[in-house]
Amino acid sequence: MDVASLVAIDIHTHVHRSISAPGAKEDDAHLAAMAKYFKTDAAAFTVDELAAYYRERKMAAVTFMVDNASQPPDPNKATNEEIAERAAANADVIIPFASIDPHRGAEGVAAARRLIADYGVRGFKFHPSSQAFCPNDREVAYPLYEAIAEAGLPALFHTGQTGAGAGTRGGGGIRLGFSNPIYLDDVAVDFPDMPIIMAHPSFPWQEEALSVATHKPQVYIDLSGWSPKYFPPILVQYANTLLKDKVLFGTDFPVLTPERWMSDLEKMGGFRDEVKPGIFKDNAAKLLGLK
Repeated sequence: MDVASLVAIDIHTHVHRSISAPGAKEDDAHLAAMAKYFKTDAAAFTVDELAAYYRERKMAAVTFMVDNASQPPDPNKATNEEIAERAAANADVIIPFASIDPHRGAEGVAAARRLIADYGVRGFKFHPSSQAFCPNDREVAYPLYEAIAEAGLPALFHTGQTGAGAGTRGGGGIRLGFSNPIYLDDVAVDFPDMPIIMAHPSFPWQEEALSVATHKPQVYIDLSGWSPKYFPPILVQYANTLLKDKVLFGTDFPVLTPERWMSDLEKMGGFRDEVKPGIFKDNAAKLLGLK
């Protein structure tokens, strides 16, 4: 990967479709609901399509799926293995993360070790609300973190409000409280050498997220899932000052595109010119060991 030639590194994108998916792209009800929530088009990208999209924009992207042990396998979805394999074929722009639901227990830990050793994944994505676990649950989650920490890889956690299940009966059974970023303070204490990325502006717990990121040196914040025009002023303030080296550009693509994110940023202003290179690329490149 030629980092110097990149405009940005998007730390947070999703692959929703396998290259061998038998169904139509329009068959994804979950993605359609997410698109409605974000007021955008429903789009399901394969890794190769994602790579072409970001290559055209001179950007790199971290990408992943979200594993959920409570749901049956979906042949339309890309697996961790497929994402890693296709990322290797598009290594100029794609950085693969894996996702394993901590409820998979010892089987999940073994899978994580295999994905690290045999497939070269560069980090792991967790969605505590969708996967229904508390991040500081020692019995459920810590064995998986141990495998990640041993490899020196980052763990990315969804925090705050989520579009998943929003507006559906009972919120689709999703409990927002699992994604309070304060739980990651415990994880940061117990795994001090495992980089932690708190995904999204953490509504309604933004100050908790800023507190943890300010206090724990290995904790970062990504800016995905929200248009910059909705960023809380205190998040912008910290991104410009105390956390300027720990804030990361991210979109949550495909529900938000980099064009929309950057256009909205220019309209709202807020970020100082001197911090933008770090937010857009340099902070992520350092965290991921790309420079």
